[in-house]
Amino acid sequence: MKTKLFILFQHIVPQHLLSRLVGKIADSTTPWIKNTFITQFAKKYRVNMSEALIEEPTAYPTFNTFFTRALKEDARPIDSSANSVVSPADGAISQIGSIDHGRIFQAKGRGYGLSTLLGGYEHLATPFKNGYFATIYLSPRDYHRVHMPIKGTLIETVYVPGDLFSVNQTTAENVDQLFARNERLVAIFETEVGPMAMVLVGAMIVAGIETVWSGQEAPAIKKPVLTHFTPQVSDPIVLEKGEEMGRFKLGSTVVLLFGPEAIEWVEQLKAESPVKLGESIGHTGSNNATQASPQHDNTLSADDTSSESRSV
Repeated sequence: MKTKLFILFQHIVPQHLLSRLVGKIADSTTPWIKNTFITQFAKKYRVNMSEALIEEPTAYPTFNTFFTRALKEDARPIDSSANSVVSPADGAISQIGSIDHGRIFQAKGRGYGLSTLLGGYEHLATPFKNGYFATIYLSPRDYHRVHMPIKGTLIETVYVPGDLFSVNQTTAENVDQLFARNERLVAIFETEVGPMAMVLVGAMIVAGIETVWSGQEAPAIKKPVLTHFTPQVSDPIVLEKGEEMGRFKLGSTVVLLFGPEAIEWVEQLKAESPVKLGESIGHTGSNNATQASPQHDNTLSADDTSSESRSV
């Protein structure tokens, strides 16, 4: 009953209005407001401030700057192996494995379409069909900057408007096509193993998604916005493995996509495996990539078999 009420609440609450209101509070510089929220949050979620560049929580000018705090230089070593694929963030594996004929596993028999996740653009989805995915959930206590799993050159981005459901495990198990219906930013990079997609998924009370190349991503036009990045238009945006590419202001989830035979995931990784930024979660250079063993039921329920061209 508690789960049903939680899901019902998310369906009826004005998600975007609530998120904007929380965003205003999170950007407040009024000392008693921001210090109250920061100290209560740090206590409730047992945030480890000893690894933060600025250790005193109330020294941050706003809650958002505290939430997106930088870490000390040696806090997250980046695996230096030439062929390693590293975790882009602190968090836990939600699901990991292979993309099955354009479908991505979500949880407990639920899945969503690859094309829908990428804003309905088939030319973006095609290289990843029968490829590999990893979904990483960032909890409130985690470090909320997102970094590059491998070196890449930015090719295209898509801002996709949508809902703002929570992205925790309970919601993933009970809301159809969760990651393909929430607001998200898709970033496509060209890498040494072909295209890689990094999908930053928004969530309930997430006040914003930022990238290092354009700041906060929130176009006024509430339809998918495709942006091309080419050397002819601008200087190429090349990010090294482990370099920051974006950040979440409150929340959320990163979905990584690679093409067929591009990588192999670390065999031990499965749903709920904890990960840290910079740890190896896979490697490149194999012509026979195999999925991690996620130990789940891959059978999709009847309500998950709708066309992947379903609008967001």
